[in-house]
Amino acid sequence: MTADREDRGEQIQAAEREAARQRILAQAEADRVPAEDTTRAVPDRRWRRGQQ
Repeated sequence: MTADREDRGEQIQAAEREAARQRILAQAEADRVPAEDTTRAVPDRRWRRGQQ
């Protein structure tokens, strides 16, 4: 294999890695739940008060 072919192979692999990275980031963004849509945790003392 010549140096040109090796360089081309490395370029293709780098492009594939970047495309995979972009897909992962896009999926993570699609799955993300905005903070304002999450429920607020109940403080421990309120939970304990009901357990006594």
